[in-house]
Amino acid sequence: IGEKLPAMDDPEVDQKLLAVLTKHNLECSPPHTTSRLLDTMVGEFLEDHIIHPTFITEHPQIMSPLAKHHRSKPFLTERFEMFAAGRELVNAYTELNDPVTQYKLFLEQAKAGSAGDNEAMVMDDSFVTALEHGLPPTGGFGLGVDRLTMFLSNKNNIKEVL
Repeated sequence: IGEKLPAMDDPEVDQKLLAVLTKHNLECSPPHTTSRLLDTMVGEFLEDHIIHPTFITEHPQIMSPLAKHHRSKPFLTERFEMFAAGRELVNAYTELNDPVTQYKLFLEQAKAGSAGDNEAMVMDDSFVTALEHGLPPTGGFGLGVDRLTMFLSNKNNIKEVL
């Protein structure tokens, strides 16, 4: 996009990201959370232009509420997605297994949901309780048969393959 993005700990990160979107004539429906603004940018400037198999790695923490925080890079997570032909095929990450951190992240997601973010996660008390009992280091890997079928059959809408 030809410009440096604000740091994730910048108190004005949302306003600065919104200014970048406005400059490039992109729209993001409210609420204008950091996660939604970044997702709009990634969709426009990255995902839609990926042709060859490509991995997008180390997602921002704010966009990955179930992923473990990166061991050496602040504000990032241990997560990757694989794209090809402009489509996400795989989503994978190291599972966050700290119940206190996960509870706080669920609360932030619930707050975003109350503000109108329809992509925010809901509080999952049973999951937090399970974490309190001890979750060993775990990784998640998702390659949905539906997405793979869409890719192989060159369909743009999931309803066409279900």
